[in-house]
Amino acid sequence: MSDRHDPPSDRHAPAAPPTRLGRWENNTEVPLAVASLVFLAGYAIHVLAGRDRAPWPDVGLGLVYGTWALFVVDYAVRLRLSGQGHRFVRTHWLDTVVLVMPLLRPLRVVKVYTAVQQRRPAPRLSLYARVMSYAGLAAVLLGLSAALTVYHVEHTAPGADIRTFGDAVWWACATLTTVGYGDAVPVTPEGRIVATGLMVCGLALLGAVTGSFSSWLLQVFRREDEERPPAG
Repeated sequence: MSDRHDPPSDRHAPAAPPTRLGRWENNTEVPLAVASLVFLAGYAIHVLAGRDRAPWPDVGLGLVYGTWALFVVDYAVRLRLSGQGHRFVRTHWLDTVVLVMPLLRPLRVVKVYTAVQQRRPAPRLSLYARVMSYAGLAAVLLGLSAALTVYHVEHTAPGADIRTFGDAVWWACATLTTVGYGDAVPVTPEGRIVATGLMVCGLALLGAVTGSFSSWLLQVFRREDEERPPAG
């Protein structure tokens, strides 16, 4: 009888060392997250300060351009380290869109959700909770970005319904949650483009939250079934 040998298990195999691109992304994740908040703060100052409150509009614009320059440098470095050339633009299309429109940076949380879904074996419950937290925060930041943009282009437009920043926040909440009361709607082409983007992005973020929450519930129920003593 020939000996049967089980295939060697790679459970304890050492993890592959991170690539240069992976190390760069790990080291810049937190600084770029802070830069994203600074970018949003700068844009808020520029929009809400008003032209008669110098020099605050210029200060806000300086923060916007300064942080956007950091995003450009980060994208260029990752493009270089990836070794993919022009293919990087297609394989990292979300990063490309975010570079062109930095106010969409909260959408990068969708990549976190995708990574969790692709993990094997099944992700831990803490990862699902993290994704739900990230997606919730991303929804808040995206809604604030949309409210600022719509207020910027709408409040001086003839026949506009959105005259104050409070109106813009109310509109963003109704649009992001797909409720759509219709009491405040954009009238400018730019505002309607932002509204369309917010509706699409809102669905993506809500899908990430509900998908993670459903998977989390399934794991909770499965663990309870496994820990329950057999009926005897």
